[in-house]
Amino acid sequence: MITGELKSKIDRLWDAFWSGGISNPLEVIEQITYLMFLRRLEDIQKAKEKKSQRTGKPIEDPLYTADTQALRWAELQELSPDTLYEMMDKGVFPWLQRLGGDGSTYAHHMRDARFTIPNANLLTKAFDMIDGLPLGDGDVQGDLYEYMLSKIATAGHNGQFRTPRHIIQLIVAMMNPGPQDEICDPACGTAGFLVAASEHMRAEHSDALLEATNQKHFHNSMFHGFDFDSTMLRIASMNMLMHGVEQPDIRYRDSLAESVAEEAERYSLILANPPFAGSLDYESTAKDLQQIIKTKKTELLFLPLFLRLLKPGGRAAVIVPEGVLFGSSKAHKAIREILVEDQKLDAVVKLPSGVFKPYAGVSTAILFFTKTNSGGTDNVWFYDVAADGFSLDDKRTPLLSEDKLGALSEDLEATEHEKNNLPDVLARWSRRDGGEQDRARTEQSFCVPKKDIAAQDYDLSLNRYKEVVYEEEHHREPLEVIKELEALEKKIQQELAALKGVL
Repeated sequence: MITGELKSKIDRLWDAFWSGGISNPLEVIEQITYLMFLRRLEDIQKAKEKKSQRTGKPIEDPLYTADTQALRWAELQELSPDTLYEMMDKGVFPWLQRLGGDGSTYAHHMRDARFTIPNANLLTKAFDMIDGLPLGDGDVQGDLYEYMLSKIATAGHNGQFRTPRHIIQLIVAMMNPGPQDEICDPACGTAGFLVAASEHMRAEHSDALLEATNQKHFHNSMFHGFDFDSTMLRIASMNMLMHGVEQPDIRYRDSLAESVAEEAERYSLILANPPFAGSLDYESTAKDLQQIIKTKKTELLFLPLFLRLLKPGGRAAVIVPEGVLFGSSKAHKAIREILVEDQKLDAVVKLPSGVFKPYAGVSTAILFFTKTNSGGTDNVWFYDVAADGFSLDDKRTPLLSEDKLGALSEDLEATEHEKNNLPDVLARWSRRDGGEQDRARTEQSFCVPKKDIAAQDYDLSLNRYKEVVYEEEHHREPLEVIKELEALEKKIQQELAALKGVL
């Protein structure tokens, strides 16, 4: 857990960048990221040197040669502000762009790195602050990076790249990734889903990760993220690195435009909140996606993409705009029918419309499905999330104490559940094939048989199936009401007469 002191250090660093003239929050994070990476390279080199001293063998794959020793973090700290600034601009960044480095995907994405810190004073401040951060502690450095990324949302600008962490946490806990999974987010942004999946693995499968084969898979082949924004790729790679994943597969890919033939049926789990930009030209859309469903709408195209990427038996949890659930176009109905009839649609979880505020008020839902290519949908589980622990206005103020927020909070009282439904979603999800089958459709969660969904033209909107109980009102005959009014009038006249007698 990040402390208030560390938060205030990041806040001061952030404010220094803003007052120094860098107002784009993504650019702030990018420049801080470069400096954090530079410091991490110093830590890796020191570890290699210690191992060399201990074993008496030469340093394995040194990051720094005799010619580049002056570019090390420890050496740069000793320079005057102006000399440091010149060295970063003319020495460090050209070297980073050529860096084979530690072989990480982050090093690969550094080829496009640009040094945009405007002056020596700001650079020196940033150096001092980053040197004081506990980046050697994996948990703390991950939390620090998450805290920086949260500032994208609070800045309002570029917030579309960030799915709220507690919603990600809920989805990952529901999908419960295991040591053998290959996890993909084809629109990864800052890699929030992949980071949460790695944290879940460490928390729930720590013993399995002690095995060498599983550990190698965790660091080299478990996590895959695609994006077509080079800034996002750098930040996503660093985010994974800061959370202790050494070699994630984070790479450039325009998921909707490129053929998925080489990636087809490769992944066992997809976690995604893809951006829904509206419409694409048919010409710019991958032909193998158009073969599944003929449409230009991006919110529909991502679903056949996920089906192509999944192995048979693979699972997906995907956030979609609510229109996907009930849209009446031929393409809308076709993709819903595919999910229900050809695959196994597991659940529809409706989210309240304020979840993505302040930068989007659109209503959304989470679709959970399994690729079978042979059907398998018997019942679909629905949950109507009314509260996620935060106010649903632009401020998104926490409604409960920190230990009562998120999906993993335990033993919430009824009044607390009214403010945070997420633990209940997780608990009932595990019972969807048991007791949830008997729940009435007047409840917050319930199951709907496939035949009922087919009869409604595969409409997946929760309100189509939810039953509302209206309180029965007692209607009285008009004559009865008239008699009561006459009696009341008579009583008032008597009281007025009595009052006159007293006066």
